[in-house]
Amino acid sequence: MKIDTRNVVSMTNANQNFSQVAKLVDKNEEIVILKNNKPKYVITKFSDTNAISNDMLIVIAKMILAEHKHAFEVLSK
Repeated sequence: MKIDTRNVVSMTNANQNFSQVAKLVDKNEEIVILKNNKPKYVITKFSDTNAISNDMLIVIAKMILAEHKHAFEVLSK
């Protein structure tokens, strides 16, 4: 997944200026919120929720696998 730096907002900024975040989503279709300088959340228009790209699904799957690696290893035995 390629992230356009114009569509990146810090968690602090998102908390303090949610209306600006919403305007960015309206303008750019989606934004990424950083937490501790790492991509943490993606906000997209509700009407676009059915149009999740394969790239996005791969990123989400990798995050889930990394977060629950130990559980998957135990289940694979």
